[in-house]
Amino acid sequence: MKPFVARLRGLFMSKRKVSDRQRIAYVFVFPYALMFFIFIVVPVAAAIGLAFTYFDTVRTPYFVGFENFINILTSDVEFMQYVIPNTLKYAVIVGPGGYILSFLLAWLLAQLTPKVRTVLALIIYSPSLTAGVTMAVLWKVIFAGDETGYLNMFLMNIGAINEPIAWLTSKEYLMPIMIGVTLWSSMGVGFLAMLAGILNVNQDLYEAGYIDGIKNKFQEMIYITIPTIKPQMLFGAVMAIVGTFGASGIGVALSGSNPTPQYAGQLIVNHIEFFGFTKYEMGYAAALSVILLLVVYAVSRFAFRLFGSKDE
Repeated sequence: MKPFVARLRGLFMSKRKVSDRQRIAYVFVFPYALMFFIFIVVPVAAAIGLAFTYFDTVRTPYFVGFENFINILTSDVEFMQYVIPNTLKYAVIVGPGGYILSFLLAWLLAQLTPKVRTVLALIIYSPSLTAGVTMAVLWKVIFAGDETGYLNMFLMNIGAINEPIAWLTSKEYLMPIMIGVTLWSSMGVGFLAMLAGILNVNQDLYEAGYIDGIKNKFQEMIYITIPTIKPQMLFGAVMAIVGTFGASGIGVALSGSNPTPQYAGQLIVNHIEFFGFTKYEMGYAAALSVILLLVVYAVSRFAFRLFGSKDE
């Protein structure tokens, strides 16, 4: 009888300890959960609600149903002709391009000695720490449309062009410049996560792989490195998706106007900002935001299917 009572007492005490630990965990999680609710859940819910209203920031919003979404798809010529193609082009090149470049650079740095790797990683990562507007100041000097622009000056000195080119107001050049500048600064936390993942791969796996028939570094990367660091690959993919679709400042900062000249660099976030903060059509801007949210969610789900575990 006594052993049975002792077991019951031990079980009760262990459950009590678990309960105490859970309460402590809830205490630590509560501030983050509260901030997440206030700054993420509430704004998203408010945006979804405003998407079905007309709101000019002065009068009380009134319900218009799906009118905003219908106008986006049927009446917004700039959205259909310029914003969607520009956003898709930008996302397809910058998203996968920046992601692949991040992984390749992380993999190459992992092959170097620690001191060299640290210096190069800091150099590669540092552009992502600089705000988009600050970067635009640098690039606006390089791509200035007069003789003082560094690129124009260089090309005129070597005889490649006879007169300056207005790089940042040209329909042909603005989008490629935006893509180049964004790729230059795309080595952010996703790059660091993949570098850390590669450096922490168990070296025994590589030795076992060479015993099983792996013959070079490329096969090592495909068959061992990538499958082993899938969580870091997923994190990098999500960060690349969010960063790509959320990008807006670079085009406006480079060109100096919203909309950008001839809508050459107009992305969906620029379109949202234009209707929300220039035309003060907050309901319409909220509807555009909901469309962007759905697109980001769909692409993120694809990334989870590609790099997530089977249990997710």
